[in-house]
Amino acid sequence: MCLCVLKNIIMFIDVILPVPLSDTYTYFVPAEMQSDVSPGCLVLVEFGKNKHYSGIVAFIHQIPPVSDFEIKPILAIESQSILRRPQLRFWEWLSQYYICKQGEVYKAALPTGFRTNGSSKKTRKKKTGWQESHSHEPQLLNQLNTLQQQAYGEIVRSFREKDVCLLHGITSSGKTEIYIHLINEVLKSNRQALFLLPEIALTSQITSRLIQFFGDKVGVYHSKISNNEKVEIWNNLLRDDGYQIILGVRSSIFLPFRDLGIVIVDEEHETSYKQQDPAPRYHARNAAIVLANMHGAKVLLGSATPSLESFHNAQTGKYGYVNLNKRFEETELPGITVVDTKELKRKKRMKGLFSPLLIEKMQSALSNNEQIILFQNRRGFAPMIYCKICDWTPKCKYCDVGLTYHKKHNQLNCHYCGTVYGLPTVCPDCGNEEIRERGFGTEKVEEEIKKLFPEIKVARMDTDTTRKKDTFEDIIYNFEKGNTQILIGTQMISKGLDFGNVSLIGILSADSMMNFPDFRAHERAYQLMAQVAGRAGRRQKRGEVVLQTTHPEYIIVQSVLSNDYQTMYEVEMEERQMFRYPPFYRIIEITLKHKSEKLVEDAAFLLASDLKTVLGDRVLGPDKPVISKIQMQHLRRILLKIETSASLSTLRKILEEKKTTLLNKPSFKYIVLQYDVDPV
Repeated sequence: MCLCVLKNIIMFIDVILPVPLSDTYTYFVPAEMQSDVSPGCLVLVEFGKNKHYSGIVAFIHQIPPVSDFEIKPILAIESQSILRRPQLRFWEWLSQYYICKQGEVYKAALPTGFRTNGSSKKTRKKKTGWQESHSHEPQLLNQLNTLQQQAYGEIVRSFREKDVCLLHGITSSGKTEIYIHLINEVLKSNRQALFLLPEIALTSQITSRLIQFFGDKVGVYHSKISNNEKVEIWNNLLRDDGYQIILGVRSSIFLPFRDLGIVIVDEEHETSYKQQDPAPRYHARNAAIVLANMHGAKVLLGSATPSLESFHNAQTGKYGYVNLNKRFEETELPGITVVDTKELKRKKRMKGLFSPLLIEKMQSALSNNEQIILFQNRRGFAPMIYCKICDWTPKCKYCDVGLTYHKKHNQLNCHYCGTVYGLPTVCPDCGNEEIRERGFGTEKVEEEIKKLFPEIKVARMDTDTTRKKDTFEDIIYNFEKGNTQILIGTQMISKGLDFGNVSLIGILSADSMMNFPDFRAHERAYQLMAQVAGRAGRRQKRGEVVLQTTHPEYIIVQSVLSNDYQTMYEVEMEERQMFRYPPFYRIIEITLKHKSEKLVEDAAFLLASDLKTVLGDRVLGPDKPVISKIQMQHLRRILLKIETSASLSTLRKILEEKKTTLLNKPSFKYIVLQYDVDPV
């Protein structure tokens, strides 16, 4: 339609569509629909030929766009506004900071139920999930002990001057009780609270505690609830129909809060707060701080092992800082014994996965009717199999990664694309029949434990055993009730779970965490080991930890042994400053993908060279990532190390300009280019 026909049209709208192209697209509103249009409402539009999308109205204006394309009318208004102020502004910040399109934010933010069916139907309020079976009248709050009360007062005083405070509280120090008291004060002012957790596995324990005090004011939001439940929670908040507290994982930051008063980010150091794929590759902790600022809310970050970035912000005065360094009821931290497995194997005193000391401690704990947690941060039976003669190892044909052996199904799995392969009986390279296993995962630990203690009830918690909706809760419930005596798990079991009868923790292989090729490897290893150790002895009795490693002399191991966060922090920060890593520099990872390895390599070299003309030695690479092929797509990576004082908006313009130049070349037209700001 030409512009001359549009002279009488006075209303145009810029619409966000769930596509990763432009941020918005302009449509005009027919006269009969103009009174129903408002920012944040859903409209049905045609995009391309015969494709219809639900779009969000971002902006209403009367300026005809300068364009050679036909300006199309909207087809229908699907609902009144489903967003609250300042959600659109928050979406815009996310797309700017994380270098993506607002349509990608829209896809991440809005429950699928809105995008497919609209939201014109009224939904009745109903209790979902934990509310259905645990709802009751809320109770008087528990009294804080002296140390908790002191920490609470320091947090409140900190909030008078700073918007963010870091609560550095050791495991089992009673941080959750402080959170509950802070939320209670916010609710007295008729404001709302967002309680973020890194894992779905944690929501069951925390939910029951929150509902105990706040009843039906608590809503739970995570990926395991259905789309209908997500839409109901969204509409409940939109109508201000009861929920004042949202407990959820990272996607909860997108909900339509009326007036946030506080955001609590528990276990703030956890990498699960970072969205990896698809875009926006946001960090929920950092994004929540921005969201809280838009609401005039305060943010409390809680952790026994804070991220180095957050601790640095507290040390330099950007954040408030409160230290809670004694356990609730003053129970001692667990005693940690380091076992040198290399020396034991040299002396032929360790044939299986468990050192003699760990076996002895397990026997003692079980005889006292106490529980045990065994931690191994790899799932599956063995990380790889290999040929004894020629050292052949199987790799995925779609990804440049070794296959993991899963004994239960007698198959090899690719943990990147999910492809399943049969187990070879002979080596395809040399014909040798001796195919052996190398390394071990949680499945093998489970098998070995059942051989050692055949009468004992054992459970395993990893992504293989928790795929179904309620399996997290079932495993945790049975362990809490004593129906399970030994719990084996990956990093899932390290995150804030509270079990009263666990007296012994076994960390089976610290080396697999410390030797990973990443600048955060030692920080993460410390956090994981310290957090897992903290699951032991959480009541009156002091717990024990057996930490197995081939490198007991490492500073990280010694720091865990003495619960010395400060030394770990100082050592790591010295290295990060020397090699230009966060928090002193901002990291941006640029990934290029294409099915042709040569094409993606050529494109990466051209883009890197082009960027170096502007950014100089801030540009590193291109290089092959550790996993250089995923789902038949070859990958190349360019790393940017940018001063934290640099303007991100200027940098974004440079990146978009260089990207456009690259993709305008016919041979590179189908290169996929992704940005990851602040990768973890």
